Amino acid sequence: MAGLIAKLSRAVRRATATVSNRERNTGRVERRERPTARPVESGIRIAYSPQLDGDPDPGEVVWTWVPFEDDPTLGKDRPVVIIGRRGDDLSGVALTSKGKARDDYVEVGTGDWDGRHRPSYAKVDRLLDVDPGEVRREGAILNRRQFDDVIEAVRRLHDVAR
Repeated sequence: MAGLIAKLSRAVRRATATVSNRERNTGRVERRERPTARPVESGIRIAYSPQLDGDPDPGEVVWTWVPFEDDPTLGKDRPVVIIGRRGDDLSGVALTSKGKARDDYVEVGTGDWDGRHRPSYAKVDRLLDVDPGEVRREGAILNRRQFDDVIEAVRRLHDVAR
């Protein structure tokens, strides 16, 4: 019996490692249920009220699942700057460490949301609704100057109210 349990345990570890390696290598994870973050267009109330208290708040960088633009059934866990609220949902913009000289990317510097403390950029071209209950963790507080830079860029592209 112990031999059978050991074999099953090794098989489960191999299967888990295969999925983890595929996800780690591609960054693509399939998700069929309601996405944690989804694109929105308007009606966001901008606010800055960060408090690292276990609840996601505007002004914080949080980690949540974000769908890819080209295929919303795929996505990955990524840092998102929460910029305000729309109804019961939070609204935010995704961060990336892949800096580019683009008008729709705003440099926000480094922070504890990135374990390697790489410079990050807010992708302000795409607003996301975020279900507060589906946020995986709080990453850090974005300082007010960085937050205001992100909001200024968001306001140039989207219908938002402060």
